[in-house]
Amino acid sequence: MSCAPANEPWEHAKAMAELTHTPSTPLTARPQANAVTRFFRATEIDTRLLGMVGALLIIWVGFEILSDGLFLTPRNLWNLSVQTASVSVMATGMVLVIVTRNIDLSVGSILGFVGMVMAVTQAEILPKLIGFNHPAIWIIALLVGLLVGTAIGALHGAIIAFLKVPSFIVTLGGLLVWRGGAWFITSGRTVAPMDPTYRLMGGGTEGSIGATASWIVGIIACIAIVGTIINSRRQRQRFGFPQRPMWAEYFLSALGCVLVLGAVAVVNSYPWPTAIARRYADANGIAWPDGGLFIAHGIAVPVLIAIVIGIIMTFISTRLRFGRYVFAIGGNQEAAELAGIKTRWVTVKIFALMGALCAVAAAISTARLNAATNAQGELDELYTIAAAVIGGTSLGGGMGTIAGAMLGALVMQSLQSGMVLVGIDSPLQRIVVGVVLVVAVWLDTVYRARAR
Repeated sequence: MSCAPANEPWEHAKAMAELTHTPSTPLTARPQANAVTRFFRATEIDTRLLGMVGALLIIWVGFEILSDGLFLTPRNLWNLSVQTASVSVMATGMVLVIVTRNIDLSVGSILGFVGMVMAVTQAEILPKLIGFNHPAIWIIALLVGLLVGTAIGALHGAIIAFLKVPSFIVTLGGLLVWRGGAWFITSGRTVAPMDPTYRLMGGGTEGSIGATASWIVGIIACIAIVGTIINSRRQRQRFGFPQRPMWAEYFLSALGCVLVLGAVAVVNSYPWPTAIARRYADANGIAWPDGGLFIAHGIAVPVLIAIVIGIIMTFISTRLRFGRYVFAIGGNQEAAELAGIKTRWVTVKIFALMGALCAVAAAISTARLNAATNAQGELDELYTIAAAVIGGTSLGGGMGTIAGAMLGALVMQSLQSGMVLVGIDSPLQRIVVGVVLVVAVWLDTVYRARAR
């Protein structure tokens, strides 16, 4: 992405400032309000995001009651985090797509197609070229998947941007084309097994980092949270922006650390199955104690991948010029073009990024199942779009957050996991998901109407 020329007209800079800058009212200039309102103003907590957290807690408590105490067990919560990973990865890209007033209906089919490509690459092609269990197999397969996914996304973006075909039609066609392409690669057969190292991306007992490493990750995350808050305060002071009260800074730091360390404690309380733990003890000469051997799973690798992707996408959308361009296009495309933004190339890059994220999700999905099937990724486009919309991404464009989309993915997966746990039939599950999506769009409409 090239920098703007030094001699560009003053109107260019003014237009970009109007597109990307949201004026903030100083805290002292705001009228007096009740204690709750003052609390949210001081901490700057997104009330919409907080409402989604409240909805998630209601869902969890409801399913905990209906399942007779099975939903909020460490085992189910750990599995829930792993199941959420692939959709949350794609939801981060869907935010940028929807922010620009586009849509991508093909993400599930791209996942299935790219997953099949990676499976065939590592299970059938590479063993003939470099031998079975070669340490580079999983790396090559993953790179091939990323290249294919990015190319598919870029193709969609180019058709949308340069041929002016609506994104709905292009990606609807992609939904059909790539689903059929996944079938033609292997004539409908399932490809398995995956490379042992590749399978680590899917979780499981070996695809987790253990208790000690999980606590280290948690401590690093807490340091990062505190450091981010301190840096934000310094930046506000540097540019003369309103400061949060110190008690609000302490509260946000403590809240973030408590949530992180609490999550680590939950995943560390889920032990390996007894049979696997016994085999591990026998293989390593560990005496089997009377009460059994407790080996914690810790954080699953796919969850770490999703978190890293979320951090990167948040940085891209909030800190880079590309992210500002995306939101500027979503706010007013004509004004963005007048400001000198190459909207067509930004659109191509958005869809190329979406394709790459589909490839990452495909790697997680195929690794978790240890196979690639023709049905892989079906209806994932529904869950991905629903996650983004539930997470606060406006279908009207110009509004959305990565964290909200990932939380929305957790909400959707919690609904699905809870309904399976209490024995609700699959057709009724789809009805519930459809109703939730419609309600989320309606709430978005109400929210935007009140914000005007």
